[in-house]
Amino acid sequence: MMALFNKTSLECSKLITEHYSTSFTLGIKTLDRKFHLPIYAIYGFVRYADEIVDTFHDYDKKTLLQRFKYDTYQAIEEGISLNPILQSFQLVVSQYNIEHELIEAFLKSMEMDLYYQDYDANGYNEYIYGSAEVVGLMCLRVFCEGNLAEFERLRHSACKLGSAFQKVNFLRDLKSDFVDRGRTYFPGVDFNDFGYDAKQLIEADIQHDFDEAYTGIMNLPRGARMGVYLAYIYYQTLFNKIKRLSVSRIQNERVRVPNPQKFALLAQTYLKYRLNVL
Repeated sequence: MMALFNKTSLECSKLITEHYSTSFTLGIKTLDRKFHLPIYAIYGFVRYADEIVDTFHDYDKKTLLQRFKYDTYQAIEEGISLNPILQSFQLVVSQYNIEHELIEAFLKSMEMDLYYQDYDANGYNEYIYGSAEVVGLMCLRVFCEGNLAEFERLRHSACKLGSAFQKVNFLRDLKSDFVDRGRTYFPGVDFNDFGYDAKQLIEADIQHDFDEAYTGIMNLPRGARMGVYLAYIYYQTLFNKIKRLSVSRIQNERVRVPNPQKFALLAQTYLKYRLNVL
């Protein structure tokens, strides 16, 4: 019966991913099937932690996050949890030897969202590492399937891809982060005095991350390459839309890639994969 319990727990993480993110769901579905449930498990875990600090405004977020953190480590230590999201996550942590340091760094960044509203350069880099880069490294652990040399070779690119994704999210969510949550992630940037020059500097930094990530994507195991490339090209498309917009529009609207365009990107990516240019 444990097999059934594990399967249904992993399916819960899949359901969460499908409801929270159409773009990541598309990316995961284009991975080799053996990677689907492990990556769903990672997404479900990070999604729920992020949900605590970003959404549960009518509840004691600090207590909820502390409980989530405790329950996470207890699940990993005991090898079981009655919380299906933590059960699926601990299964993946155990199977793919995901380092506890990565989990700790992620949960620390979630805690930072409870206390920090403005970030200096050190805090900004620490937050991005914990909230995004380590998630890329967790996924890379899955993709490399125990090949430590391959993991180390691709580590830098995985971090850069996670960093690019997070910084694009910061730009896209500039208004909601500041108005709804009182947060300004970019160091030295005042939302009320956010100008063209500041936007240009941020965009150059993001493009540098994208460029460094690309080489790693092209060297991923073939079963992971198309799905990660699709996520990359989706975020690059979103980023290009942001670059074309004025500062005032970035401050007043949340940029999206419409679903028809997402499916077009999927078709283009699949064609490249089939033609062996990916």
